[in-house]
Amino acid sequence: MNSELDPITLSVLWSALVSVADDMGVTLRRTAYSAAVREGDDFSTGLFDAQGRLIAQGNFSPGHLGAMPYVVEHVLAHYPVETLRPHDCILLNDSFMGSGHYPDCFVTSPLFYAEELVGFAVNTAHHVDMGGAVPGSQIVTVDEAFQEGLRILPIRIAEAGELREDILRLILGNVRLPDIVRGDLLAQRNTNAVAQDRIQRLFSKYGVALITQGIDEILNRSEARMRECIRELPDGVYEYEDVLDDCGPNTDAVRFHVAVTIADDSIELDWSGSCDQVAAGINSYINYTRAYSCFAIKVFSDPLLPHNAGAIRPIGIRAREGSIFNPRFPAPSSGRAAIQIRLFEVVAGALAGIAPNRAIASFSHWSNPIIGGVTDDTGDPFVFYDVIFGGYGGSRNKDGEESLCPVFNATNIPIEIHEANNPVRIRSLALIDDSGGDGEYRGGCGVRKELELLCESATLSLSGDRHVFAPAGLAGGRSGRLGSTYLIRGEAASPLHSKETRTLARGDIVRIETSGAGGYGDPSKRSIDAVALDAENGYRTSGPK
Repeated sequence: MNSELDPITLSVLWSALVSVADDMGVTLRRTAYSAAVREGDDFSTGLFDAQGRLIAQGNFSPGHLGAMPYVVEHVLAHYPVETLRPHDCILLNDSFMGSGHYPDCFVTSPLFYAEELVGFAVNTAHHVDMGGAVPGSQIVTVDEAFQEGLRILPIRIAEAGELREDILRLILGNVRLPDIVRGDLLAQRNTNAVAQDRIQRLFSKYGVALITQGIDEILNRSEARMRECIRELPDGVYEYEDVLDDCGPNTDAVRFHVAVTIADDSIELDWSGSCDQVAAGINSYINYTRAYSCFAIKVFSDPLLPHNAGAIRPIGIRAREGSIFNPRFPAPSSGRAAIQIRLFEVVAGALAGIAPNRAIASFSHWSNPIIGGVTDDTGDPFVFYDVIFGGYGGSRNKDGEESLCPVFNATNIPIEIHEANNPVRIRSLALIDDSGGDGEYRGGCGVRKELELLCESATLSLSGDRHVFAPAGLAGGRSGRLGSTYLIRGEAASPLHSKETRTLARGDIVRIETSGAGGYGDPSKRSIDAVALDAENGYRTSGPK
């Protein structure tokens, strides 16, 4: 190591780079207009060097972060570095170039020091509406991307920090909540401005040469550690297959198949054995497939390893063109969030046999209901965006956690926020007793939530799963309970499909129950103390006699 780059300096430099990405996240969260970003944490931030290599990221969504390196590539293909100026902002939301659906808008800005390009700041925000067939722009029951909303290829939305009003007019004229979308775009611009300020100060303190050397060292060490982790796994080809319930009402199960090849210090995931792309909005464009594939490998290697360009060098991701994991345009994908948990679980299933101590039983599936319409008193449009999280699967030494986001790092949006901003009433929110799978360590419980509509009418779009195939247990653990969704109208309750769109009327109640998570290990080995505690808390888990 160069004497200038001693271990302490390298550690301080690494922490400083991560803090820039974290500060970007704080800015975006605190200045955003929408509940999805502000309370739901459905956003991400990343920092890149002048070569377009990911060097640091905030602790946010793998689906966004894993797509960012490819977003930068597409931005630079349309806007070469010599055309970029300080505080420019390039916007895109294209499903293929970005993270798979139109609500996720990426904003990329060049970072300068002393008139020299030294890097890029990128942030993603899930916008509450991008037009299309339904409020919220997430619908499974469509058959082509043109129905899903406004598609934005790379466009310079801000020049020298000033938003271009002509571009804004085009975007805001095609969305249901223009004030909120405009506010979130301003927050995204401000986020990258914070990165520019922090990078300016960082380079002033350490200089271009030292930071460049430090970045190379960080990336090389991350790569070396990832290769070391992969070498600890036995060489071979490991395959696993699972299914989604379906891709909409009256459709068949959707097959997910992965072949994981480990060869010395490299690993490749091949999704080509999965089903063909489907005529429904759950296709996973290749960047989204890459994102969660890399995340799954990171979890099974070293969860604390920095996720950067170095760490992903040993990982290869393939998917047959025309398959659900590498669809051809205009395959719809607006509801692709419905597949992210299963995508992760299939990789986990392939590796569970060779790394059982790192494995976890299947998660409870989540639910993502979106309700949109017009408020009665003001005539203003609204979009109610919710995320309902159930439980984690049991693992080798602990029960599954409950009511936490699996694999994509969002948070539950408070009831008070929903009711203050939308004509809805949350009638109940509770864990579902005894819904987690039995095991030496039981699965986390599902969640029940009831939503009542308080306006004349609205459109409901559902995105969920595990109503047909229950979350599996692991190592002898039992499956969790199936999820369900019901529409309660007066005294009658009728089942809703987990991926359907429905018109609601005033007083309608939607009851959503997420599935319970799978248990881990032989239930008969559960400790007597744990069984007694379960009984106190309403769980009828089995255990030793």
